[in-house]
Amino acid sequence: MRIVTRPDFDGIVCAVLLHEALDISQPVKWVEPNAVQRGLVEICKGDIIANLPYDDRCSFWFDHHYTNRIYRSFKGVFKIAPSAAGVIYEHYKDRFKRDYSELVTATDRIDSADLSLDEVLHPEKYGYVMLSMTVVNGGEPDEPYWEKLIGLLRQYDLQRILDDPEVKQRCRHVIEQDDKYTVYLKKNTRLDKHVSITDFRNLENIPAGNRFLVYSLFPESVVNMRIRYETKNKEMIAVSIGHSIFNHRCNVNAGLLLADFGGGGHRGAASTRFESSKADTYLPQIIDALKKNKNNEI
Repeated sequence: MRIVTRPDFDGIVCAVLLHEALDISQPVKWVEPNAVQRGLVEICKGDIIANLPYDDRCSFWFDHHYTNRIYRSFKGVFKIAPSAAGVIYEHYKDRFKRDYSELVTATDRIDSADLSLDEVLHPEKYGYVMLSMTVVNGGEPDEPYWEKLIGLLRQYDLQRILDDPEVKQRCRHVIEQDDKYTVYLKKNTRLDKHVSITDFRNLENIPAGNRFLVYSLFPESVVNMRIRYETKNKEMIAVSIGHSIFNHRCNVNAGLLLADFGGGGHRGAASTRFESSKADTYLPQIIDALKKNKNNEI
């Protein structure tokens, strides 16, 4: 039995809960949603997929993403919810020896971007928010750290985790990176009506940083579109869309919109990957839909 999940904070908490609820000892298989959608991940009988699209070969599936819903029978639970971890916690609530309610509540808020301006600008004051930002998704694989966090979250309370030397060093690095990331965002983001467009394709090294900062820097925008090259050879482009968490006037279901371009996700946040040769066609279409700001769920 193996856990297959994505390397973000929700995925890590999913792994924490599944390890304990099902007494799993194998290391986690870390994958990105697009790789599952494209059939690039080897899924075996006994695998438990969490926080990712469904694959027929798995034995159990737990997810909460709007565009991942399926209409056939499967073992597990799908539910539109703030986090996949919350879905798992509710399903296995009688199997946990530790009280994970605080962790799951925090994961719900972080994954659904239910954060205040102060939490975004000063994450060091909010333990779980700070910890979540040490998990960098979309960069170089960091599996030893992700596995370490699973172990720490299964054994210790939040303050003990934050006092761990490696975690503490990574928290300091996040704060330092956020200062630099703010500069990169200002230089590489433009406003097109109510859409902020962050284009990092001109950068060799994509900076890591707080994904919510852009909403504080461009308060007049209702949605942000982030573009970067996914591969060093620039053959693939990664695009992510997020509704502003401070200006709640975006009517577009981001998951449904990007499902038309090979991706998917939630109503308020979604992503996709496609060949760079399609950029001149796809990007204007996505931007145009965001500018029209019409409800695409009808």
